Amino acid sequence: MDKQTVIEAMKKTVDKFSHQIALKTKINDKWEEITWQAYYDQVRTTARAFMALGLGEGNTINILGNNCPQWFISDMAAIFAGAIPGGIYTTSSPEQCQYIAAHSQAEIVVVEDAGQLAKIKEIRENLPDLKAIVMMTGSDDDDRIFSWEDLPKIAEKVSNEALDHRIAVQKPDDCCTLIYTSGTTGNPKGVMLSHDNIIWTGQQVVDMVEANHKDHLISYLPLSHIAEQVVSLYAPIIAGCTSSFAESLDLLGDNLTQVRPTIFLGVPRVWEKIQAKMTAAGAQNSWVKKKIAAWARKKGLAAGYAAQENLSNPSMIGLADKLVFSKVRERLGFDRCRLFFSAAAPISMDSLEFFHSLGIPVTEVYGMSECTGPATLSLPQPFKYRIGWAGPPLTGAEISIAKDGEVLMRGRHVFKGYFKNKEATAETIDADGWLHSGDVGKIDKTGFLKITDRKKELLITSGGENISPQILEGKLKSIPAVSQVIVIGDNRKYITALFTLDPEKVRQEATAAKSSAQNIGQAAACEHFKNYLQKQVDFVNSTLARAQTIKKFTILEKEFSIEGDELTPTMKLKRRIIHEKYKNEIESMYI
Repeated sequence: MDKQTVIEAMKKTVDKFSHQIALKTKINDKWEEITWQAYYDQVRTTARAFMALGLGEGNTINILGNNCPQWFISDMAAIFAGAIPGGIYTTSSPEQCQYIAAHSQAEIVVVEDAGQLAKIKEIRENLPDLKAIVMMTGSDDDDRIFSWEDLPKIAEKVSNEALDHRIAVQKPDDCCTLIYTSGTTGNPKGVMLSHDNIIWTGQQVVDMVEANHKDHLISYLPLSHIAEQVVSLYAPIIAGCTSSFAESLDLLGDNLTQVRPTIFLGVPRVWEKIQAKMTAAGAQNSWVKKKIAAWARKKGLAAGYAAQENLSNPSMIGLADKLVFSKVRERLGFDRCRLFFSAAAPISMDSLEFFHSLGIPVTEVYGMSECTGPATLSLPQPFKYRIGWAGPPLTGAEISIAKDGEVLMRGRHVFKGYFKNKEATAETIDADGWLHSGDVGKIDKTGFLKITDRKKELLITSGGENISPQILEGKLKSIPAVSQVIVIGDNRKYITALFTLDPEKVRQEATAAKSSAQNIGQAAACEHFKNYLQKQVDFVNSTLARAQTIKKFTILEKEFSIEGDELTPTMKLKRRIIHEKYKNEIESMYI
């Protein structure tokens, strides 16, 4: 495909679908709609306002807010104005905001509300390039802080011709956006993605999933992350889909039943939460309903495995769908959803098989910010997915495995480099154009990729054994009571684990354990519960090599969270921080 800018791609979609709905957002309990033409017009107006506020060509803005139309419009307006947007996670501390704003030399910061504004006010004296702050909602008396409603008037100071000039000089290979890595170790790096990176990758995704203007998406994952940008911001700009904004992660379940998306992307933690709630609800069913559900799930899982090999469905799968699967999908808001994806981190086989058994074929996408999101894409079609594998590469892209097992990628989706960090860029992209992922994996004879671990997270015991923590953690998460797991053992004489418990399942599992525990704290302190958990750990151990077995474990009294700084905004484990935060609990297992 020919190279083009993001602006050119958006203009084509606006010309084609001007009166169709681009964005939907809930205001005062009512879903408000924005057409493609209105979206485009607001982007141009906001771009002119940003120019009037002093945003220069090639300079940056930061966006600090939850998913909403203003986030999309700010991002696109920066691009139209010849500048570079860079998102900041809403969970970031003032210090973290300062690092990104200072590193990117942001001239404008767009904040969601007074709460996010307070972070920027606290640090703005340390941001010499900052010229203005714009609030998505609310206002402030400060002369350098502007409300969203102020922008149309400010835009009058800059002509459409001046904006058109900035648009005209942009080239497909120019840097289009900055994605700051979530920083599981050290400070985040600014990933520079070009217009061509974004449009080429988005077009491959659109073509492979056969997306079109009739598709509906729900935007709820952090927009500072490339996965959410590709799915709900850039792919719709190419295909003309409608993106609806969830009110919050807590209200995602309700919003799903209202939006009823046709394509849904979840990170593993979201799928695990859905699974936990469904399991807890199923436990309350009558004996008859439980028997029917168990029968249907057995059929569903068999159908899932048959489909991937293009084999015939098991008998009575239609009845199972009518009695169970269709009702489950409708209850979840998935009744018209045709594609279910998991991305951003490894998902356990237990969760994959759980959803396949309910007629919800969750397939995996593997990638990273440095390759504009997806490097592989699995689809629920024969020979295009295998349960537990990340699937084949994007059409037109390459994947290879280095001698040490590292996954390498090459193609038009590979980024331009790290912003102001040539040394890190040289370490990541080699002389032959291969992007070094830092992940360890394997490729089967059909070209399917399977990720086995992070290269830097492999545990090497004091006995010299190489252990994959993610494989062990995936197995341990199949224990019903367990919510999250982190395995420890680097340079240790044996392997241990920290467990968090699923609050949805504690009472049910406590009853099975003959424990009187009613909550996580009580379960963590109860010997009956710990003995019950030990038996299930013993079973997992029986499936492992001796060096991999879990010798001791500790139950923590609360789950890992973004707020607690144990998880990144995309819910990946921050191993270094967890090790430090729970060092006393860890050391107690090695006495």
